[in-house]
Amino acid sequence: MTVTEPKTPKTPKPGTAPKRPRRERKESGFVAFRTALTAWLSRPLASFHLVLALTGVLTVIGIVMVLSASSVASYNPKTGSGVYSLFTKHLVFVAIGSVVFWLGLRVKLERIRRMSATATVVCLGLLVLVLTPLGSTVNGSQGWFKLGEFTFQPVEAAKVALAFWGAHILVIKYNVIHQWRHLLVPVVPIALLMFALVMLQPDLGGTVTLAVVLLALLWFAGAPKRLFGVILAGGLAGVLVLALIAPYRLARVMSFLSPDADISAEGFQANQAKLALADGGFFGKGLGQGTSNWGYLPNVQNDFIFALIGEELGLIGCVVVLALFAGVAVVGLRIATRNIDPWIRIVSGTLTVFLVAQAGINIGYVVGLLPVTGVTLPLISYGGTSLVITMLIMGVLANAARHEPEAVAALRTQGPGKFGRLLRLPAPDPYRPPATRKGAARTGAKAARPAPRAARPAPAQERRRSVREPVRRSAARTSTATSRGGAARTTASRGTRSTANRRGHW
Repeated sequence: MTVTEPKTPKTPKPGTAPKRPRRERKESGFVAFRTALTAWLSRPLASFHLVLALTGVLTVIGIVMVLSASSVASYNPKTGSGVYSLFTKHLVFVAIGSVVFWLGLRVKLERIRRMSATATVVCLGLLVLVLTPLGSTVNGSQGWFKLGEFTFQPVEAAKVALAFWGAHILVIKYNVIHQWRHLLVPVVPIALLMFALVMLQPDLGGTVTLAVVLLALLWFAGAPKRLFGVILAGGLAGVLVLALIAPYRLARVMSFLSPDADISAEGFQANQAKLALADGGFFGKGLGQGTSNWGYLPNVQNDFIFALIGEELGLIGCVVVLALFAGVAVVGLRIATRNIDPWIRIVSGTLTVFLVAQAGINIGYVVGLLPVTGVTLPLISYGGTSLVITMLIMGVLANAARHEPEAVAALRTQGPGKFGRLLRLPAPDPYRPPATRKGAARTGAKAARPAPRAARPAPAQERRRSVREPVRRSAARTSTATSRGGAARTTASRGTRSTANRRGHW
């Protein structure tokens, strides 16, 4: 019987480092990547740079996809328009949007807040004027102003004005926001007036997105949850009534419930969008190789451009677009949580929810999860007003990112940085909470949501009662000491009474 000796580990040659196990190398690489990512995200201007990157990438994707989607629809030998006519107009909108983005980034947020009331009044006036003969009808909705070859849709501007002004009113009423009349008035009546004017056009998609802005405002302001239940129930009832009284809306709902019932009428676009997504497969057919832009999918450059992305770029392209909008959601909410100015917190959260919800509605009805409502895909779909307003929103978000406390400290001590010097951006001012009367201070960290009812300032009658109570107690103790005949104790009680009087009054 032979006995085998255990193998001794090989000693490394002199001058060579021992090899690490492959598993340890992978783990160390992942840890190094996570550490580097965490360190980069903790930088003061990380949110600002992320907003710039997301805006640029989504805008470039939109330019490429509009070029691919509009080349066939643009060509019209009768009018003399070439294959690049819509693409050229889209480039003009991108140029205007870039200027608006820079203005939203450069103008002080305090000035935007002061102008919010005027902007809301102007938008209400435009919503009224668009219903007069001054307005133009496009796709069955009288919601546009025609300025030569360009059109302007006032409901898009009304959404942003409502977000700015609603946040301003809710911040002013912070101390009394727990009372229903202060929470709802005047924000909800003005929003309902906007809903009514937009539904008179009629424009159900614009009404839905306006409702999203209102719900986001109330949520970030700290409204009670039972209010959202009431609003959602009323909203569903309103949508049902609006669908029943208009035949074309009822046809859309029925085509959504049974998409294969009539694929040549109301369900044509929805079914063609699904076929385009299915034809794309995993990798897609390639840019410009899709068939949807040859008339098989109407308005592919507007409302159904996500279907063309799925056909030409495949599942990978769709996942990239979804990841980019998820990044917008994360970065926007990050800006809202890292700011201490309550108005910036509410505005950042509201605008982020509005953008992501609009993208979700568009993608939802393209893939068949929602009825078709005619909402564009932000920064990607062809559309002048929507594109310009969306770039304004991204500019305001980037401006809010520069007002984070760490970013303010870095910009005011280390200089504006490369992008700041390139865009000529002024240094942001640090947040100064408003002066409070009678010591009723509230911390800036919790200013975006109301304090609990027990932590709020007591009414004036209760405050007066709390002031008089120590005086009454000390007077009772003084009278008791006097009746007992203790001179020293009486003197101490008088001292206590005078101290209580000095402390009790404001």
